[in-house]
Amino acid sequence: MGPSGLNLSFLYGVLMSITDIFDKGGFVVWILFGYSVIALTLLLERFMNFALLPRPPRDFEPQLLAAMRSGTAQDWLKTLRGPEVNVVYAMLAAAATGTRDLARVASRIGSEELQRMERGFRTLGVLGNTAPLLGLFGTITGMIKAFMVIEQAGGKVDAQALAGGIWEAMLTTGVGLAVAIPILLMLHILEGMADRRVRAMRRGASVVLEQAQPENAGNGLDLAGSSEEAAHAL
Repeated sequence: MGPSGLNLSFLYGVLMSITDIFDKGGFVVWILFGYSVIALTLLLERFMNFALLPRPPRDFEPQLLAAMRSGTAQDWLKTLRGPEVNVVYAMLAAAATGTRDLARVASRIGSEELQRMERGFRTLGVLGNTAPLLGLFGTITGMIKAFMVIEQAGGKVDAQALAGGIWEAMLTTGVGLAVAIPILLMLHILEGMADRRVRAMRRGASVVLEQAQPENAGNGLDLAGSSEEAAHAL
C-alpha cells in the first residue's frame, strides 16, 4: 500500500472515530459541538479585533507630555487611533471646556473602551465553565442507563458489554473537558491582552492628570464594568 493509501486509511479511521463519538455520546456531544462552534467564532472575532485594534506609539507617554507642554496635544492626538488615545483626547477636550473632574471623564471613557474590548468574554466564560458540567451530566445519565440494564438483567450482565456501556457514558465527560480547556485558555489570553491595554490607558490618563490637575494625579480612576484585574484604577 502506497503513501496515498495509508493517508486515506488514516483519514477514514479518524472520520469513523468522530462518527462513533457523536453516535455513542448522544445529544450531549451535539450540544458540546454547538458550544465549540460558538466559542470558535467568538475567539476568532476577538483575536481579530485585538490584532486590528490601533496602538499608540511605543513612546506615547513622553510624546504626550511634550505635546501638552507645547500646547499641540489635541492636534497631535487627532493623527492617532486606539483606546488609549480616545481616553486622553476626551480628558483634554473636557479640560478645554472647563471640566474639573478629569478623573471621572477618564473612568467613563475608559470603561466604554474596555467594554468594547471585552465583548463576548462573558459568553466564553459561560461556555468554558459549563462544558465540563454538561459532559458530567451526560456521563451520569449514561451510567444510570447502564445500571438500569444491569437491574433488568438481574445482575447477570456480560462484563465486556458492561465495560462498553461505562466507557460510552464517560465519553461525554472527556468531550466536555476537551471543549472547555481550550476555551478557558484562550479566554485567559484575551483577558491578558485587554488588561495590557487598560494599563496603557491608565498611564496616558496619569500623564494628563499630572499636568492638568497635579492635585488629583494620585486619585484612582475606576473602570465600571471591567474584568477583575482591570476594574481597579486606570
